[in-house]
Amino acid sequence: MRTVITESDVPTGGEFKIAAGSIITPSARDIAKQRGVKFVEVSVDQLPAALPTQSIALGSDHGGFALKQELKPIFKELNLHVIDVGVHEEKPADYPDIAGVVAEMVARGAAARGVIIDGAGIGSAIVANKFPGIRAALCYDKASARNSREHNDSNVLTLGGRLLTVGLAEDVLRVWLSTPFAGGRHSARIQKITEIEKAVKNWTPRS
Repeated sequence: MRTVITESDVPTGGEFKIAAGSIITPSARDIAKQRGVKFVEVSVDQLPAALPTQSIALGSDHGGFALKQELKPIFKELNLHVIDVGVHEEKPADYPDIAGVVAEMVARGAAARGVIIDGAGIGSAIVANKFPGIRAALCYDKASARNSREHNDSNVLTLGGRLLTVGLAEDVLRVWLSTPFAGGRHSARIQKITEIEKAVKNWTPRS
């Protein structure tokens, strides 16, 4: 899936390295011209890495597309680097495809955390949690968002685009992005999750 470069992605000047084959919107080209920014296409492994704490992989299916667009300004406001993996229009899409891309990026360290939005948020959480090292949390209010970070060190947030109002989703996202992991007694529990994850690789059902 090709990356789409929008107006909000364009830096204030200099060269802007983008993944080869990226789609550049007309407004992004206009802004780049005004700022004297030159687009330079490179392979994905040559892209400059954002600071780990500043990079967010963001994705949605058609059921979460509208909410994703509403939430994008929050990332910009917080100076977070967003990697929007799609979808880029409100056409039918399968949530496992998008959730898989976001989770894979977080799992391999290409993004510090991920946010996935589908109709209910449930399916994307299920998909994301299939990936090693992913702790995806479906959050529906500020308390669940805070708990998922403080206690569970969640690294992927899933939201229900058809179940949350824009205002509530904004609150959930802000809390999730700003809440640190509490550590302490919770660290030992996270370690147990990791140990279970390793153990199930060799798990076979009892006869």
